[in-house]
Amino acid sequence: MKNLKSFMWMFATVLLASMLFISCTKEGPAGLPGKDGADGKDGENGINGQDGTATCAVCHDNSESLFTASRQWEASLHATGGHFVRNNGECAICHTSQGFLGHINGTYDYTATGAIINNPNPPNCYTCHSIHSTYTESDWALTVSGAIAMNNTEETFDFGKGSVCASCHQGRAVSNFPTVGGPDITVTSIRYHMHYGTQANLITGNAMFNIGEGLNNSLHTALIPDQCVTCHMTTAYGYESGGHAMYLRNAAGTLNTAGCVDCHSDNAALIASVNELQAEVSALLDELKLKLDAAGITAAGSDNTIAGTYPAVVGGAAINYRAVKEDKSLGVHNPTYTVRLLQNTIAALP
Repeated sequence: MKNLKSFMWMFATVLLASMLFISCTKEGPAGLPGKDGADGKDGENGINGQDGTATCAVCHDNSESLFTASRQWEASLHATGGHFVRNNGECAICHTSQGFLGHINGTYDYTATGAIINNPNPPNCYTCHSIHSTYTESDWALTVSGAIAMNNTEETFDFGKGSVCASCHQGRAVSNFPTVGGPDITVTSIRYHMHYGTQANLITGNAMFNIGEGLNNSLHTALIPDQCVTCHMTTAYGYESGGHAMYLRNAAGTLNTAGCVDCHSDNAALIASVNELQAEVSALLDELKLKLDAAGITAAGSDNTIAGTYPAVVGGAAINYRAVKEDKSLGVHNPTYTVRLLQNTIAALP
């Protein structure tokens, strides 16, 4: 009975408080009329926003193309060579991705004291393509296009899509590059040559010690529109050749001729011709090396140059020898020119 009285008392208290609250609450003024004077009418629906992943799907689709290119690149010398450790000074502009791009856009000055690339990356997708700049198809655009300047000369050459490759795959500038018939040259380094990637020089016959007559380029120079890309990035053989692996021979040594068939329809004849050419160029290189040893600028068993002062033709011959050897194609890049260059160089030496 006592509990019932307590409950009734609490209920009466809450009811009284509610009545007092209502009596003290004043109704505010009416709100603005709805659209067109019709109170409560909904406004028009807004435009739907764009799917946040729509632009990503332009490249990141389910075709597996990105996976394929990535795996091929992982097998390439760009990824596996380890040369990115040369990340300071002039070396960094080709051996590191950041140095290459920084050299192009002016943010990396390799001549500055202490110039170095921290956390260097090897050449990769971002080096050659404008990846994630606009998140559209234009991200596939190449970072270098059009004619590029060749070192050791005032000449330029347009390699098509291969210009991005040739920006680095050409000989470095030699401060005392000899001239045909010019004064003696002084060699102070064991590396008196144009460095190790002279492909662009041999493809074009440019910036070499061009001595003698008959130095004509082969049809490769004029008829291959995108140069390096046309042949080295042709239809891939797994991750071993072509595509972004860029090798021209697979693990078994088989030549990938998919990029050659537009001009060379007889594949067996092509392979035989390549083998014959490479044997000829190898023999000419051996003959030239013997003459360089005899001139004293190199020694048997080593390609390193020996410090001293030499006639211009001897210095030029040493440059030609290393340029053809470091081109790695043994004449395939420019058969006509390469064979004649070596023949002329050998003939010019005593």
